[in-house]
Amino acid sequence: MIAADQLLSLHDRWTGHWHLATPEITDGGMVGLVQWNHLHNFSLWHEEDVARRDDLGMERIVLAKRSIDSHNQLRNDCVERMDLALMDELPPLVATAPLHSETPGMIIDRLSILSLKLYHMGEEAARPTAEDAHRRSCAEKAAILKCQRMDLAGCLDALLLDLSSGRRRFALYRQFKMYNDPAFRSGKTGD
Repeated sequence: MIAADQLLSLHDRWTGHWHLATPEITDGGMVGLVQWNHLHNFSLWHEEDVARRDDLGMERIVLAKRSIDSHNQLRNDCVERMDLALMDELPPLVATAPLHSETPGMIIDRLSILSLKLYHMGEEAARPTAEDAHRRSCAEKAAILKCQRMDLAGCLDALLLDLSSGRRRFALYRQFKMYNDPAFRSGKTGD
């Protein structure tokens, strides 16, 4: 199983590399699933930046929104696949063990997002054209995000240990995203 410290290192390495080069998936297995999940979060982040701009025209905003929906669906699919892969690696879950409210895949997804937040907050903290107060504020926020990420990473490690020992269990939660399903698009308003 993947340890949280390894996961954080991978997220940070991919985030830095993908800002310099075209993202690509290089791994398989569980690490490959984590990488796919992170790529969709990375892509979501940047498409959301596009969607917030007001200088690109409505057509580009619509394309960004569609891309956001697609990446969000794929991100959620990756969470489910990570959980399924972990279920295969873990001993059978004990039905009488307390149910954990969040799956390991959900935590991995949140750690991915925190890596992106840290990267971009760090960029702002170092941006030479920003006011000193802004850079200080971003550096303070980055320090808080680092603590939050370490806490969450510790929670992932603890959950995986509890799952391995039968002290906890989790359920696979399907997201059923309606906005990507053509059956839910009637074309009518008010339905």
